[in-house]
Amino acid sequence: MNISRFEPWSLVNVLHRDLDGISARRFTLADNDKSNKHVANWIPAVDIIEEKEQFVLYADIPGVKPDDINVSMEKGILSISGQRSANTDEEGDDVRKRERNTGIFYRQFTLPESANGEEISAASDLGTLKVIIAKQAQVKSRRIMVNSA
Repeated sequence: MNISRFEPWSLVNVLHRDLDGISARRFTLADNDKSNKHVANWIPAVDIIEEKEQFVLYADIPGVKPDDINVSMEKGILSISGQRSANTDEEGDDVRKRERNTGIFYRQFTLPESANGEEISAASDLGTLKVIIAKQAQVKSRRIMVNSA
C-alpha cells in the first residue's frame, strides 16, 4: 500500500508559480539592437536596505555564476539581468519534479536622487548577489540674502 501525502496548498502553489511566470514575461531585455528582445523566464526575489551612507540590494540568484550576471546603471535605472542554466548532470536521471526556474532573469529599479550612480559595486556569494550603491553627499540648505539693486 502506498501512502500519499495530502498537500492542500499545492494547487495554490502551482497557481502562484504560474502567475509569477506570466508576470515575468512582461519584462524584456533590450540589447543595443532594439529588435533583439528576450523574455525573462523568472524574477529573483530582492531585498533593498537603506543605510546611512549607502543602499544595499540583495538578490536571490542561486546557481547563477558571477560571469552570467549583468549589473548596469543608465539614466537613474539600475538593471540586473543574467541567466541560470539547467543542471545537465540530471539529464540521465529520472527527474520526478522540477521547481527551480531556469533561463533569463531581469529586474530594474529606479534609483532615488540621493544615489550616486558613479559608485556602484556588486559581488556574488553563495547564491546571493549584493549590490552596493553609495549615497551622494547631501548638500546643506543655506539662506541666500537678497540685496537691493
